[in-house]
Amino acid sequence: MAYKFSMLTQEQAEIIAFDWHYDGEYSFYNMEADKEDLDEFLNPEERGNSTFAVTKENELVAFLSISEVTDTIFDIGLGMRPDLTGKGNGTEFLRAGINFIQSEFKPEKITLSVATFNQRAIKLYRKVGFKDVETFMQDTNGSTFEFLKMVYEC
Repeated sequence: MAYKFSMLTQEQAEIIAFDWHYDGEYSFYNMEADKEDLDEFLNPEERGNSTFAVTKENELVAFLSISEVTDTIFDIGLGMRPDLTGKGNGTEFLRAGINFIQSEFKPEKITLSVATFNQRAIKLYRKVGFKDVETFMQDTNGSTFEFLKMVYEC
């Protein structure tokens, strides 16, 4: 069955923020790890109409945030439910997300940024067609981390 994208509800945002906990180094992605990110994610006005719940067979399996950088470039943030990660689900989910973005927004490019320690995600992004652009340092989660900016040419 296919992935379905719909506007993230407040209830779904709270489930993601408070119930989704990743193991080991991936705990970096727990919403509660950065108060500023948590507050932004939980605020319906901050989320606006650009954060989507991703369901499969009526079950919340992921989220996708889309930000318009220019008329033709859209930046994404995404997360998959912790118990589904590392099991080969990423390729289908990411391709479905790209198809959704292309049909709804007609971008020329899709960009994302990923912590460089997350080689599992970087490998997936490259497999689906994202290319490395540059690395940069970003303050988050109480420290400074290296991130990789990547781009997908539509």
